[in-house]
Amino acid sequence: MKVESYIQGQPCWVELASHDWQAGKSFYQQLFNWQLVDMETPDGHYTTMQIDGGDVAAMYQMSAEIAKDTPSHWTIYFAVDNVDETIERVKQAGGQLVIGPHNVGDAGRMAVFLDPEGASFAVWQAMEHSGIQHRQMANTLCWVELACSDTGVEKQFYSQALGLNTKLNDSVDFEYTEWHAKDTPIGGMMAMTEEWGDMPTHWMSYFDVDDCDAMAARAAEIGGKVCVPPTDIPQVGRFAVINDPQGAVFSIIQLITREY
Repeated sequence: MKVESYIQGQPCWVELASHDWQAGKSFYQQLFNWQLVDMETPDGHYTTMQIDGGDVAAMYQMSAEIAKDTPSHWTIYFAVDNVDETIERVKQAGGQLVIGPHNVGDAGRMAVFLDPEGASFAVWQAMEHSGIQHRQMANTLCWVELACSDTGVEKQFYSQALGLNTKLNDSVDFEYTEWHAKDTPIGGMMAMTEEWGDMPTHWMSYFDVDDCDAMAARAAEIGGKVCVPPTDIPQVGRFAVINDPQGAVFSIIQLITREY
């Protein structure tokens, strides 16, 4: 499905900051069959990943200075009506502005934040570029998920900062909260248990795939690591968690239905 606009609070873009931009391009092109469009920016190399000419994600080369202390990682962007007003709401809710705000040419206006538990996320106020241009199809972003320590704190924060609504999902045997932008489910949240160890609070990107087992096997063949093997989620589908060769973490999911 082609997408031309996003409402307040919807995930609208996903972007990879990589220690090795060239190797990262090769991995994701082989895994998802994304077409790559390279461009030069004032900050260095930037690549847009596409399906059938429509943007679905992007990646860039991290600077050597930043890469010393920051692992390769995916960042989720949420659509907002006004970046500057969002900054004030984030601060009032207990979050921290770390990058921006600034315009990205005529494409849009952005900022990057840390939530009260330290999870990073970004916001995007669209001008010429609304964000991801294909959804509800294989190899595109379909879900975002927050793993955190205190779901109560995070629920209050994202409700105040982004206007997200929440709904408890009672179809699983643990507490799982759905995020809704207005009436549209866009992601979920769960509390990390002791089994998670010292993993920090984080957002996870889920990419829709036709065959979870085949894609997980392919990721391993081309240099990735399968952290969580293909696992069934009752009434939802089958998922796996993968580290790319540079260490960035993402998930794939084979959905029972693509009604998202």
